[in-house]
Amino acid sequence: MITLDSPIEAVLGGAAKKVTKVREQLGLRTVGDLLRHFPRTYLPVGELTTLDPALKVGQQVSVVGRVSESRLRSYTDRRTRRTAYRLEVVVATDGPSLRLTYFAPHKGMATHHERRHQVGTVGVFLGKVDSFGGRWQLTNPTMVPLELPDTAAATDRDEAGRAAVAALRNLFPIYRATAGVESWDLQAAIGFALSVLEEPEDPLPPSLREAQQLVGLREAFERVHQADSWGDVTRGMQRFRFDEALVTQLVLARRRAALRGVVAAPRTGVHPDGREGGLLAAFDATLPFELTAGQREVGAQLEADLAADHPMNRLLQGEVGSGKTLVALRAMLRVVDSGGQAVLLAPTEVLAQQHDRSLNRLLGPLAQPGMLGGADEATGVALLTGSMSTAQRRAALLRIASGEAGIVVGTHALLEDNVVFADLGLVVVDEQHRFGVEQRAALTAKAATPPHVLVMTATPIPRTVAMTVFGDLETSVLSELPAGRAPIQTTVVPLADAPRWIDRVWARVREEVEKGHQAYVVCPRISEGTSEQGESDAVDLDEDGEVLPIATGGAGDGSGGGATPAPAAVETTLEQLSGPGGPLHGLRVAALHGRLHPDEKDAVMRGFAAGEIDVLVSTTVIEVGVDVANATTMVLLDADRFGVSQLHQLRGRVGRGGLPGLCLLVTRAQSGTPARERLDAVASTMDGFELSRVDLEQRREGDVLGASQSGYRSSLQTLRVLRDEKTIVAARGAAEDLLATDPDLTGLPRVRAAVAELEASSTASYLEKS
Repeated sequence: MITLDSPIEAVLGGAAKKVTKVREQLGLRTVGDLLRHFPRTYLPVGELTTLDPALKVGQQVSVVGRVSESRLRSYTDRRTRRTAYRLEVVVATDGPSLRLTYFAPHKGMATHHERRHQVGTVGVFLGKVDSFGGRWQLTNPTMVPLELPDTAAATDRDEAGRAAVAALRNLFPIYRATAGVESWDLQAAIGFALSVLEEPEDPLPPSLREAQQLVGLREAFERVHQADSWGDVTRGMQRFRFDEALVTQLVLARRRAALRGVVAAPRTGVHPDGREGGLLAAFDATLPFELTAGQREVGAQLEADLAADHPMNRLLQGEVGSGKTLVALRAMLRVVDSGGQAVLLAPTEVLAQQHDRSLNRLLGPLAQPGMLGGADEATGVALLTGSMSTAQRRAALLRIASGEAGIVVGTHALLEDNVVFADLGLVVVDEQHRFGVEQRAALTAKAATPPHVLVMTATPIPRTVAMTVFGDLETSVLSELPAGRAPIQTTVVPLADAPRWIDRVWARVREEVEKGHQAYVVCPRISEGTSEQGESDAVDLDEDGEVLPIATGGAGDGSGGGATPAPAAVETTLEQLSGPGGPLHGLRVAALHGRLHPDEKDAVMRGFAAGEIDVLVSTTVIEVGVDVANATTMVLLDADRFGVSQLHQLRGRVGRGGLPGLCLLVTRAQSGTPARERLDAVASTMDGFELSRVDLEQRREGDVLGASQSGYRSSLQTLRVLRDEKTIVAARGAAEDLLATDPDLTGLPRVRAAVAELEASSTASYLEKS
């Protein structure tokens, strides 16, 4: 008998070459692997297919159609000088007809094709679509007959019998295939496997299946591969989605339990020598405003976590401008009161410098220990970045190692081996999606005992949303904006529809400056022919879910194809705007980007903050952390080059001083393209959490269990985080119940093996480092 562990050769007919392709190209080695190779789509066999109006040349299509014309022609092959044959077929669909062309080098093959494509034949046609003479066509497609005319030859009836199982059902499965292995080959192998498969051992106990209303394993396979209805597909896939969610949740639950078993130093606000720390209380007393209810609630959560004897591992999500930095600072002061140090890791020097200035401004005398006018409770704030001089770095390293600096702010420079802390108690990671797992691990490893960890993000990118739903981090949310935050009007400026609107954009900027306000102009690139790495994260997906960069122009940028102008660059834009005859000529306009010397970048930002610059033309270095209250307007040129998260972050730089904000998304993208849909979504809402869902729907989950940070194909096989949230939540509860009664899963050997495999895989490596 055949089992799930039997080699795939047991059910896959054909030559050894085909078996090799299935093993190497599709990664299917056992019968179980084959049965978990689920259809990528289904075709209703009782109706002709409606062709997608958005069909593109080169796209793989699967169509149920009826042969309406079939004509065999002969011609002389110019290469061989011999007679060759071409069968021209027209297939009727539920819409435009489809032309098929089969080329045959000899009469026997031509006759074979002709018999299979008699007028009236209904079949499934699979191939890559092309366009010829204004009509869609397939060249040498795969064809599986579903019905044949009464005049069909007996040999054709025999061949059609191979598809009998599928023809008797209402849905025809289409599988992801590879060169030399057709979807039908896999369908036949799966059908044979199900007919001879020994009853598989179900890894889930009956009680759990009943509680979750799940079908058994064998029934799930049959419903998915031999579906009579969409209900069959739903019920079958629900079982496999729950299986995957359960294994994932078991891994995460075991990791959470392991973290609870790790000993960390409680940070209660009491110094090891018994003194009651007064830094946090003194800071609260100086605040000129009341904390929001959300800030107080999250602050209480963080204090409780810090007081525990196991490491905090919390994600703080908050809208742009919701006061995350203030909440994090209060947690850092609690750790300093406890005799420890806190570090704030920022992704860019501009942001690190901004945090350094902000913390010093907020703390005032509390950041001036031992100085005239400094408070008795004061602690030092040290800044460490890669561009600092040797003397500056040496001084900062000494203050960090001695413990004089209770709060440390820095970039990746903090990860270097020569950075030593006196007593690192809290790691705060700002914009955590900009850092890989290994980087966070390198910083936490500098603590004598495992430190508490707080990661922050404004608009969660897809991976952050996925991590939150899957629960490897405890989550706090700040959704309430502090008093004084003004609304931001966001408008798409579609140059494809009205090129002259750009003149109104610059007139609007000038109007704001004449009112005494300031503006940002953001470009995707620094100069012509270059882009600043890491300063644009716009992506699009191909039909397989693979990421296509769209910051390079051309047909992939969502602009409708054809030649497109190069994306806006800071240097060129600065010259065009402020030069003689430019729309902003006479205003104080300056540039900011990553290639400037750090001192120059700092000087530009200080000048802008001081009101000495009217318009700042920059790349996305101003994306996070930049806080200039007088800035009311932001113009994003080629806005379709940026991702949803960036757009939301960028517009959060305006409207921060009680003045209404204006964000203009300038784009050449055509209506109806994915790029334009991103912009319309951003313009329609200020809800960052809703936008994170839009981002996730467009970019997929990313490698949820891996270290990759972008929207590449997920390591998940059947789950989708948004669609399957209820399943994931149910699986989390089931996982906790199972571990409560059987921590080692000894009663569920197959589940235990799947958990062990996932824990051992490289995709789970981040769990050991987070």
